[in-house]
Amino acid sequence: MTQQNIKQLETELWDAADDLRANSKLTAAEYKDPLLGLVLLRFAQNRYEDAKIEVQNNLPINPRTGEKREANKEDYTAAGAIMLPEKAKYDYLANLPESEDIAQAINNAMKLIEAEYPDLEGILPKSYQEFDDKLLRDLVRVFNKDAVKNAKGDVFGRIYEFFLMKFSMQGAGAQEGGEFFTPPSLVNLIVNFIQPNHGIVHDPACGSGGMFVQTAHFIKDHDNKSVNEAITVYGTELKSNNTRLAKMNLAIHGIEGKIIESNSFYSNPHNLTGKCDFVMANPPFNVDKIDAKNKFLADDERLPFGAPLTGKGTISNGNYLWMQYFHSYLNETGRAGFVMASSATDAGNAEKRIRQQLIETGDVECIVAISNNFFYTRSLPCHVWFFNKGKKTENKDKVLMIDARNTFRKVSTTINDFSDDQLEGLTAIINAFRNNDVTLSCHPEPVEGAVENAWLKTHFPKGKYQDVEGLCKIATLEEIKEQDYSLTPGRYVGVKIDIDMDFDYKGRMQTIHTELAQLNTEANTLMQQIQSVKL
Repeated sequence: MTQQNIKQLETELWDAADDLRANSKLTAAEYKDPLLGLVLLRFAQNRYEDAKIEVQNNLPINPRTGEKREANKEDYTAAGAIMLPEKAKYDYLANLPESEDIAQAINNAMKLIEAEYPDLEGILPKSYQEFDDKLLRDLVRVFNKDAVKNAKGDVFGRIYEFFLMKFSMQGAGAQEGGEFFTPPSLVNLIVNFIQPNHGIVHDPACGSGGMFVQTAHFIKDHDNKSVNEAITVYGTELKSNNTRLAKMNLAIHGIEGKIIESNSFYSNPHNLTGKCDFVMANPPFNVDKIDAKNKFLADDERLPFGAPLTGKGTISNGNYLWMQYFHSYLNETGRAGFVMASSATDAGNAEKRIRQQLIETGDVECIVAISNNFFYTRSLPCHVWFFNKGKKTENKDKVLMIDARNTFRKVSTTINDFSDDQLEGLTAIINAFRNNDVTLSCHPEPVEGAVENAWLKTHFPKGKYQDVEGLCKIATLEEIKEQDYSLTPGRYVGVKIDIDMDFDYKGRMQTIHTELAQLNTEANTLMQQIQSVKL
C-alpha cells in the first residue's frame, strides 16, 4: 500500500467514524477511547493472521510423532502478534447476529485479551454498553471493509496515530485539551536531531507515547533492525487516561516498554538517573503550585543545581525542574530533546542561575525557536531544546542557535507544520554542527552523492554551512555571556530584511503621511466639537 493509499484510507476511516459520532449524543472525549479500542482489535486480528503463517512455519516437529506441536502465546509474541481467543477476533464481532448484544461481546473481547496479556490489564476500554446498538454495529463495519482487512505492516499504527491527531485537534482530551498528543512535526524534529537508535529511551511526560512510536519509525527507516532489540523504552505519565493511550499505542506498534502512571515532579519510578541514552519529552509548560517542601523533591538527585526557589521558598514554575531532570537522566554520552515554553530561554532570578549552570556544563547543544500554531489546541510559540553530553571537545563552548519562526508550512488558518524539505533542512544544519563539517547533509552521517533539497539550496546555495542572518548561528560561550546567558535564538541570528526592489516604498510612505494628516485633522475637529459642548 502506497503512502497516498494509506493517507486516503486514514481520511476515509476517520470521516466515516466521525460522521457516526456527529449523529450520536457522544462527545469526542467520550468517543475517543472506545473507538481507538476497536482500531486495536482490528489491528490485532490483522497482525494475528499475518503472524499465523510465520508461526506455523517455525513450529518444531516432534521427532517421536513427526507432527508439529500446537502454537502457543509465546510463539505469537515472538512474531510480534497477540494470540487471539476466538471470541476476541474482529471477524467474530463483525459477524455477530443481530439478536446478540454487540456491546457485551466487545467488552468481553477486551477482557479476554487482558486475561492473556497482563501488561494490558485494566487498560483496554470496556464501556461499549454506553453506545447505541446501531451506532456500535455501524462502527464495527467501518473497520471491516476489505481495504482494512487486507492492510499489512504498520498501516494500523499509522491509522491509530492519525486518529490521535484528529482527536487532539478536536480537544478530545476533555479538560486537558489534547495534551496527550504532541504534533508530528515537533516529534520528528526531536527524533531527527537526537537520532535515538540504541539503548535506553525515556520520556518522563509521555502522553500517548508518540515519541516512542516515532523512534521506532526512525530505527526502521535508518537502521533496518528490530526495534525491540535496538532500544528499551520507559515512560512516565501523570494522567490515567493518557497512560492507557500510551500502552495501547505501544501494543499497536509492537513496541515493548514499561509505562508507569506517576508524577515525575515527585518521583523517579524507573530509577533512570544517569542511565539514559536518549530522553525526549513535551512536558506541561509553566506548571505552578509545585510543593517545594515535598520530601522527595528536597533530596532529589536529579536536581544538581537546586530547585528554582523564589524568595518566599516556593517554586512558581516547573520548567527548570524538568530541564534538570532531563539532563540528569542522561548517561555520559546521552542526548535529550524536549519542547519548552518560549519564556524559559530568558527567565530570570533562580531560573537564570540554573540556566547559566546548564550552559557551563557544555551540554546544551542547540535551541530551535518554533512559530505559533504548531500545537492543535493552542497557538503559543515554543522552543525545542537539545542536550548532548557526548559533544565533541571543540563544540563544548558552542551552542547552535536556529530561529525557525519563519520556517513552516501553512496547513490551515490555525495550524502550521514543517514540510519534509524544511525538516530535512533543519536536520542537515544540526548534522553539520555536530560533525564539525561545513558540508550540509540531510543524513546523520555524510552520504556521498546525496541529493539535497530545495529548502537547503535556497538558504545555503553553496551547499556549505554558514551562519545565516535570520536563521542560524553558532554562538560561543563568550557571546552567550554577553547576552546575559539568554538562549533565545533571535538574539544571536538577527533579523533578515528582504527588500522588494519592485515595490514603491517612497510612494507608499507619502500615501501613509497623507492619510495620517487627514486623520489628525479629523481628530482635532472632533476635539473642538467636544470642547464646545457646554456641560
